[in-house]
Amino acid sequence: MSEFDRFYSGVYGARWPGLRSALLEPGEKVDRVCFGGYSRYTLDSASIRAAEALGVRPGDKVLDACAAPGGKSLVLLEALEGRGELVANELSSSRRFRLKQVIEEHVPSGLKGLVGITAFDANRFGLKKEGYFDRVLLDAPCSSEAHLLVEDPEQSGWKESRTRQLAMRQYSLLCSALLTVKPGGVVVYSTCSISPLENDGVIDRLLKKKSDRVRVDLDGVPEGMGERTGHGFQIFPDRHPGAGPIFWSRLIRI
Repeated sequence: MSEFDRFYSGVYGARWPGLRSALLEPGEKVDRVCFGGYSRYTLDSASIRAAEALGVRPGDKVLDACAAPGGKSLVLLEALEGRGELVANELSSSRRFRLKQVIEEHVPSGLKGLVGITAFDANRFGLKKEGYFDRVLLDAPCSSEAHLLVEDPEQSGWKESRTRQLAMRQYSLLCSALLTVKPGGVVVYSTCSISPLENDGVIDRLLKKKSDRVRVDLDGVPEGMGERTGHGFQIFPDRHPGAGPIFWSRLIRI
């Protein structure tokens, strides 16, 4: 047994074989109508749930901290209903190029002025824009096990240290995201990982270190948003066929 299977079997027990098989299946994408029929954009239904969990309101100042390829940015921009500001940030130049293409192709010209595309290191965004935003989506870089499995089903080179290192980076990104919102502001942290170290584990560390500055807010979450975890929700394809994997948690800056 590979270290990959040993680790995730230890996490999920009897669920792991079915979850592993489901991750290898092609995901089902949703052809989402954008801006009253102006365009259509195809993305995972679970990704839409994570963006919607942010609860963007007209007039909000919104940050999509790791925005490429741009599908979630479209969801956030629609929710502004023509009033407010969306900063779509992406450090990678190649991914930022794709993000610009998506905004150019799918956003009506009358709404493009609400969108700013930036290239900051999201780890430092909190220092540049402290307390500026009402809502922040942090869809953090992660292990992305579904993609890894498709590329290498045996996962021969995978090490547990990979997910532990990513969890440290995600924690840093989340601390920065928290700095960027006003008191009372909302941060949604999400990943497409199935590793609890990168999901509930990151939130757990944040709550232990910054309990005076943040709280989890899952009140009023409608049905269909996924399985409840310790600090959020997850949508995994073995129980939501064709969807995910996505984990998300909603946080309030105190």
